[in-house]
Amino acid sequence: MFRTLLKCAIALVVLSVIVTAYAQQQTPAAAALAASASSTQSAPPAVAAQAASDADAARPLKSQLPVPHELSPWSMFLSADILVKIVMSGLALASLVTWTILLAKTFELSVAQRKLKGALKTIGNVRSLAEAQFALGQSRGVLSSLLDAAMHEARLSAGISGMGLLATIGSTSPFVGLFGTVWGIMNSFIGISKAQTTNLAVVAPGIAEALLATAIGLAAAIPAVIIYNHFARGTRTYLELVARASGASARLLSRDLDRGSAGVFARAAE
Repeated sequence: MFRTLLKCAIALVVLSVIVTAYAQQQTPAAAALAASASSTQSAPPAVAAQAASDADAARPLKSQLPVPHELSPWSMFLSADILVKIVMSGLALASLVTWTILLAKTFELSVAQRKLKGALKTIGNVRSLAEAQFALGQSRGVLSSLLDAAMHEARLSAGISGMGLLATIGSTSPFVGLFGTVWGIMNSFIGISKAQTTNLAVVAPGIAEALLATAIGLAAAIPAVIIYNHFARGTRTYLELVARASGASARLLSRDLDRGSAGVFARAAE
C-alpha cells in the first residue's frame, strides 16, 4: 500500500512539473504580444493612432472588456510556484490516505465486532469450556483463542490444589481454633458443675485444651496467610513481567514493520 501511495505522489509531482512547463511555454507568446504593443507605442503618433483605431475597430467588443483573474482552486493551483504545488499535492495525498485508512479500518473493526458478537451469542447458553469449543466448531477468532488458552491452562493445572487452598486455610483456621476453644471452655464449665467446686485443678485442664486448640488454629492460619500473600506478590510480579514482555514484543514488531521486513515474517512463519 505504501508503494502505491508513493507512486501516486510521484505522479502528482510529475503532473505539476508538466503543467508548470506548459505555463512557461505560453510566456514567450505573451512577451511577443507585449513587444508588439510597445513597438506600436514607439511609432509616430499619427501611425500609432491609426493602428490603434484599426485594432479597436477589428477587435470584438467582448475582448475589450477587462478579463477578471479567476480564483478557482484549480487555477490557483496552476498559477502557484512549483514548491507550493509540491506541498499542495503532498497534502492532498495525505488527505486521501487519511480517508482511505478511515474507511478500511472502519470496515475491519465492524467485521471483527460482528464476528465476536456472533461468537458470544453462540456460547451464551453453554456450561463448560468443552461445550463452548464444540459450539464454536472450526471458526477461528479472538474468543476461540481465549477458549483454547483457558482449556490449555486447565489441563496444566489439573491435580494442582493451587492458591485457593492456601486462602481457605488462612481464612478458616482461626475460626476452627475458636470452635475448639469454645468447646474446651464448655467442657470446663461442665466439669465444674459436676464436681460442685471451683477448684483450679478441676477447671485448668479444659481451659488448657481450649487454648491449645486456639494456638493450633493460629499456627495453621498465620503461615497460610503469609504464604498466600507471598505468592500473590509473586503472581503480580509475573504479570508485570508478562506486560513488559508484551510491550517488548510490540516494540520489536513496530521496528520490523517500520523497516518493511515483510519477507522476514514470511520466512519465520515457514
